[in-house]
Amino acid sequence: MNEDTQPFAEWVGRSESTEDYIAAAPAQAAAATLDDQSAAFANEDELPPLWHWFYFLPKAPQSRIGPDGHPQRGGFLPPIPLPRRMFAGARLSFHQPLRIGRPAQRTGTIRSVSQKTGRSGTLAFVTVGYEISQEGEICIAEEQDIVYREPGKAVSAPSPAPLPPVPENAWSKLVTPDPVLLFRFSALTFNGHRIHYDRPYAMDEEGYPGLVVHGPLTAVLLIELLRRHAGRPVARFSFRGEAPLFDLAPFRVMAAAQGDDVTLTAHGPDGRVAMSATAAFG
Repeated sequence: MNEDTQPFAEWVGRSESTEDYIAAAPAQAAAATLDDQSAAFANEDELPPLWHWFYFLPKAPQSRIGPDGHPQRGGFLPPIPLPRRMFAGARLSFHQPLRIGRPAQRTGTIRSVSQKTGRSGTLAFVTVGYEISQEGEICIAEEQDIVYREPGKAVSAPSPAPLPPVPENAWSKLVTPDPVLLFRFSALTFNGHRIHYDRPYAMDEEGYPGLVVHGPLTAVLLIELLRRHAGRPVARFSFRGEAPLFDLAPFRVMAAAQGDDVTLTAHGPDGRVAMSATAAFG
């Protein structure tokens, strides 16, 4: 496999800063979407881990939206011409919780851009680092991996298979990814990518067997297991997408803790690992 980092090397080091008010309404909408009735999520409450993804949202004008529903390329992220874009994984450190009812700042920096060519075609990788702060204190440090690729072969629907057994003392939940859940999560994140809500586009244009479950939604469902069952703050969390999930059948999220360390997985209806993750309690 050949690697070429030159085409967009001038983007490395570029930064952007944005400010947002951590209002209660997005957190309340997220709680409704995740069927969480445990708290009112009012001013001064702590924002749960990963819920910062419901803030600092992109606000591209409608005239700058591409045919896939994403904003047109260029600006902060490099204008990589490969048509398929995926949020492949991330690594996060939670230093202190964001508080609802206060302004916050996010600074993003392009850390690397690389391109690789192999049997499956050309892939481009962009790593972006973010720091989210409130009142001058860094609350969250995050590093995201974004992958761009060429159009691939049509993806077959997963064949049903038994799920691996749930280990003793692990937490698990069966999730039904119906179109309403996917649409509401797209709305929460202001994500216009049509593969999550436009079935004809997802199937006819991008070759998927159904609507695609958002990678960030799966990651949120994984870390929610810890928030609802462990009763301990999460200090670190990382995840990587292994295979896509679709709205064709339920999938399972699972977390198993050993001391301060946690192993998390999302299994598709075919029994395969669709997302793997690790976490550490603070």
